[in-house]
Amino acid sequence: MNFSLGQRWISDTESDLGLGTVVALEGRQVNILFPASGESRVYAQAEAPVTRVLFNPGDVIRSADEWELTVSEVIEQDGLYTYKGTRVDNEELTELKETFLDHFIKFNKPQDRLFAGQIDRFDRYTLRYNTWQHRFHRDQSPLKGLIGQRASLIEHQLHIAREVGQRFAPRVLLSDEVGLGKTIEAGMILHQQLLTGRAARVLIVVPENLQHQWLVEMLRRFNLKFAIFDEERCAEAFADSANVFETEQLVLTSLEFLTKKKRWFEQATLADWDLLVVDEAHHLSWSVDKPSTEYLRIEELSQDIAGLILLTATPDQLGHQSHFARLKLLDPDRFYDYDAFVDQERHYQEIADAANSILQEQALSGEQQQVLVNLLGSQGEVLLAQFSAGETQAKEQILDQLLDRHGTGRILFRNSRSGISGYPQRLLHSYPMAMPSQYKTAMNVMGSLGNGSPIELSAIRALFPEKIFQEFEGENASWTQFDPRVQWLIDTLNSNKPQKMLVICAKAETALSLEQALREREGIKAAVFHEGMSIIERDRAAAFFADIEDSAQVLICSEIGSEGRNFQFAHHLALFDLPLNPDLLEQRIGRLDRIGQTQDIKIHVPYFENSAQHTLLRWYHEGLHAFEHTSTTGHMLNQEFGDELLQLLAHTSYQEEVLSELVERVDSRYGELKTQMESGRDRLLELHSSGQGKSEHLVEDIKVVDNSFELPTYMINLFDTWGVNQEDRGENSIVLKPSEHMLGANFPSLRDEGMSITFDRDTALAQEDLHFISWDHPMVEGAMEMICDDDFGTASVALLKNKKLPAGTYFVELIYIAEAMAPKSLQLGRYLPPTPVRVLLDKGGNNLAENVAFDAFNQQLNAVGRQTASKLVNALQSAIHPLIKQGNTLAQTQMEQLRETAKTAMHQAVDSELERLTSLKEINPNIRDEELKHFQRSRAEMDDYIDKAKVKLDAIRLIVVSH
Repeated sequence: MNFSLGQRWISDTESDLGLGTVVALEGRQVNILFPASGESRVYAQAEAPVTRVLFNPGDVIRSADEWELTVSEVIEQDGLYTYKGTRVDNEELTELKETFLDHFIKFNKPQDRLFAGQIDRFDRYTLRYNTWQHRFHRDQSPLKGLIGQRASLIEHQLHIAREVGQRFAPRVLLSDEVGLGKTIEAGMILHQQLLTGRAARVLIVVPENLQHQWLVEMLRRFNLKFAIFDEERCAEAFADSANVFETEQLVLTSLEFLTKKKRWFEQATLADWDLLVVDEAHHLSWSVDKPSTEYLRIEELSQDIAGLILLTATPDQLGHQSHFARLKLLDPDRFYDYDAFVDQERHYQEIADAANSILQEQALSGEQQQVLVNLLGSQGEVLLAQFSAGETQAKEQILDQLLDRHGTGRILFRNSRSGISGYPQRLLHSYPMAMPSQYKTAMNVMGSLGNGSPIELSAIRALFPEKIFQEFEGENASWTQFDPRVQWLIDTLNSNKPQKMLVICAKAETALSLEQALREREGIKAAVFHEGMSIIERDRAAAFFADIEDSAQVLICSEIGSEGRNFQFAHHLALFDLPLNPDLLEQRIGRLDRIGQTQDIKIHVPYFENSAQHTLLRWYHEGLHAFEHTSTTGHMLNQEFGDELLQLLAHTSYQEEVLSELVERVDSRYGELKTQMESGRDRLLELHSSGQGKSEHLVEDIKVVDNSFELPTYMINLFDTWGVNQEDRGENSIVLKPSEHMLGANFPSLRDEGMSITFDRDTALAQEDLHFISWDHPMVEGAMEMICDDDFGTASVALLKNKKLPAGTYFVELIYIAEAMAPKSLQLGRYLPPTPVRVLLDKGGNNLAENVAFDAFNQQLNAVGRQTASKLVNALQSAIHPLIKQGNTLAQTQMEQLRETAKTAMHQAVDSELERLTSLKEINPNIRDEELKHFQRSRAEMDDYIDKAKVKLDAIRLIVVSH
């Protein structure tokens, strides 16, 4: 390198320093000042990582005095360049010495970087092109937003997520039975809406005791970071913003908080939201005369929020009027009068009855045929004739049309276990034990002292004799030494080795005492999981339990263990005590009883004979049938008979006759409710909710993506290129850690302390401390954005060693990006995503791109050192300029073709949906006018943005043939 004072150079390793000036030459060192950043660097002259700045005729350059010059001639004298040309502002002929160039010049255009010698490594150019290709295919994929959740691939959940997630401002009621995954469905809808830009600001309202569960579910399953807003958070945020709810995009709060704190509720209503999610919506009780405060709060919120998702268990759980009220929240124009709703429901039942006959391929009565003809029109007569003639295709067509037109089917989704296969059997094993004398003594004493306690408190206390013993003997008194349930647990674990067992008890102290007893008395490896632990500590405990080798045989949880976690790899569940709430019992069993469970579930319940525990066991088993069947009626039965149960539990002695009579009445009522539910099943609605088998291909499509090596290969290549350390952690998982050699200070979503990841869905489900990396993960999205938005890999040089071509032959490869700058909410990427356009020109200007594929060509190329690359560029610079101009012309031609293709695809999709919704609206008033207007507006806006789409040069590579 030849340096002279006043020369301008740029740093190859720190391009953000700006344009440097040689200010001193001392021996073998050169001192370069970078005025733009106020930094200076001293380099060894022979190895300085800098590139000489040289502009060429045709370039527009800027002076330190901020005027611009179009270069016509370059003169070198005494090692310094002088640029001659015309000033842009006044068209005067003038000259500009390089010493007076603007210090802030940055070479952002690929061709400028190439000619300035800022040449990227061979692999970075390849990575850039592959990144654009991946973004292009991902933007057009119908699976976007559906593949990233840490959840099993379950048909009915994926169907609902796709059906609702692709709507504009969806307003729906998710009312699947317990255990079918309403929270996951809501999360998948949210995930899709946020990733595709249909929503940006979301408010989730849940009962206070479910806030933590939702926070963890959204983060662990969907990588959605919600902020919990309570009194403390709002008071803190008020110092930074007039409206505290505008300080976060994703907010989670409790229904109790919004109900009791009017000040903060009013701010929530004034904030701008795209989507409102309300869990446990059956708590929103309503009557014509007196709606609850909770209902009124949600009603006021939902009036100004475009999207609304309500989650509830059995829709009629709090009565038919409350069910109507929830529908009224979703569409007040449609569901405006309760009496009118009741009248319309009679017709819904007629349609459902006719649909059931078609499903069972039974002959239709004359009345049923007339109902279907009235609904389907003249086409219905043809289809019914074909159905009567035994044509199976007619059956499918009738059901398809009924699904679209029937009742509340568009806004109500309800799946039941009876309509979905894949669930295991639940088998109860109960173990009666004699109550220890220590407990009897403590309970007798406490019973005589606590006669004035509220009955519910007395009932709860009676279920936990170990707590009463500790109150009597002191907190440090050890009950595990004599409680027979502890030895039973040890024996059960030993007899079932190496099978894993989940143990759930009500209190954290109980869980800790049990773990200590197992460890000290038998050396059994156990993990503990309770509310006093941090989320990271809980993850570690769950991972210790989930691992196959050198892991815990048992995980002992407090009640929090029944919230949100999936332990379906285990098949044994021990309930050390029983909760008083039947919904909580179902949650406990639901940790193992899930779709995807491969074996029958053994439910182990130890209990003290002739005690409150015995009473509660019989209540659940003989009355509610809650152990071996999903407790869909438990809430209603508990409301109806719960007071009598409390009386029995609080009684100082076991009342067998009274209990038997109560259990008999509860069992009879259980049978009545089950019969009502079965006869009231709307199988057409269930078919609509489950997808009628149409989501099978969706599951298969996602499995294809899951099983592909494309993502792991791409990301590992990216980690290597960027300098992220990788260590094998075990099968299907690796540990990522930042390194000192990373190209940037940060890597998207990578924590300073590192993180463990997996690309395998099953591994992620079994080990919740692993991050599940998919195309939807923010790390992947952020990394691709990081590559594409920077000048990473935009200029490169390579050698082609091919003896069939003359040495010195050259090619110029140009990568253009065709894109339309449109609001994310329009989702224009479905039709015109940022599209890589490749042009490969030989020295004669012939475009070889169609005949020479990128990957095949790339494999024949070799990297070249930076200095050699700069010499090649300088030697061919005058020849490259006209090829770039020709490439621009070719890219513009392809841009026109892309515009036409995008418009055609967009018109077909939008017009088809508009036509469908318009025809449906004539029959099914659940189609909102706003939806139709949205499609009409979107069509016009997308036309405009497609017309304005442009193509820009993104990367350039010079390829020179060498022997």
